[in-house]
Amino acid sequence: MANVTIYSSNYCPFCVRAKQLLQHKQADFNEILVDGNHSLRQEMMQKSGRHTVPQIWIGDRHVGGCDDLFALESAGELDALLASN
Repeated sequence: MANVTIYSSNYCPFCVRAKQLLQHKQADFNEILVDGNHSLRQEMMQKSGRHTVPQIWIGDRHVGGCDDLFALESAGELDALLASN
């Protein structure tokens, strides 16, 4: 299974939805909480070019946010991406 990293916040409903989908897929993920941590949020922004959470990586591929993750699922591409590595 691919290495999954998600930058998230405890107060973000999109983060909750993205994590629920990953859990449903039985994908282990490394969650990096950016709540109140300016340096982690800056790190996320530098890596992704985006300022909103969640920001998700599967392996070395930046997937994007919650909507992007669900779009991969709808297109039937998420399972293969999670299985790769």
